Amino acid sequence: MSEPASLSADAEPDPIKAIPLRHPGRWIAAVVVVVLFGLFAYGAATNPAYGWGTYGRYLFDTRISQGVWFTLQLTVYSMIIAVILGVLLAVMRLSPNPVLRSAAWVYLWVFRGTPVYVQLVFWGLIPSIYKTVALGIPFTVQFATFDLQALYTAFWFAVVGLALNEAAYMAEIVRAGINSVGEGQMEASVALGMSWSQTMRRTVLPQAMRVIIPPTGNEVISMLKTTSLVAAVPFTGDVYGRARDISGANFEPIPLLLVASTWYLAITSILMIGQFYLERYYSKGASRQLTGRQLRALADAQAPDATADPRANENGRI
Repeated sequence: MSEPASLSADAEPDPIKAIPLRHPGRWIAAVVVVVLFGLFAYGAATNPAYGWGTYGRYLFDTRISQGVWFTLQLTVYSMIIAVILGVLLAVMRLSPNPVLRSAAWVYLWVFRGTPVYVQLVFWGLIPSIYKTVALGIPFTVQFATFDLQALYTAFWFAVVGLALNEAAYMAEIVRAGINSVGEGQMEASVALGMSWSQTMRRTVLPQAMRVIIPPTGNEVISMLKTTSLVAAVPFTGDVYGRARDISGANFEPIPLLLVASTWYLAITSILMIGQFYLERYYSKGASRQLTGRQLRALADAQAPDATADPRANENGRI
């Protein structure tokens, strides 16, 4: 009597036929969204006010292409300066020196508390406020004097204005990333004989990058769009400035706005792809979600050995 019982215990249960729940509300919502999008696309395609012919004619215009190049330069140069200055400000915020902490706090208070457009206007007026800048020992010897009105270049003043504003936000991002790493990590690195620079390079920063990269990617994208405000300096060589100049000549602002928006979307999409791969690289080992290969290896490790004697369990129960 015991043998049939053991066989029935070893037999696999019948698979359960699971019937998925139906969600008609999801399908109705999807149909409504698709219909609305189709109506909008059809209306935009047939509306002559959009000026699609003008849009196609100026999308790859040489002046627009030069504006795209200047926009990329503004973004890259400003972010490089902002990251370097942001790291310095973050270190000052974490410093035990109260003077450095206070100076960094005042910087962040000023540049985060005033609009970036207003700051750019001030940078455009710098040559009028400070006509000359002298380098030397105050009230004694002057080694060099620079005439800002003669050296004035709207492009570089725009870069400096954007960078100084962005550095205030990057400082908080870097500070949050460094604070996210436990103190035990640094203590363990010091115990292993690492210097401070080795600890930061090998232990702290690789772990902090998981916190720093996502908001930094967002800041780069935001900086790309903020370059459209450099007309306040004034600098009109960016893509939006070029589109606005062309629309002022042909009196068709709508298609030129669409041209500038298309280029902003294209560059932003590329930046988002790069951000995705950077986040995935620096998040290695941080995610608890197993990959498909890891799940298969775990299942194979827990599965019974197929080569084992199937009567082993039965003999063990007899």
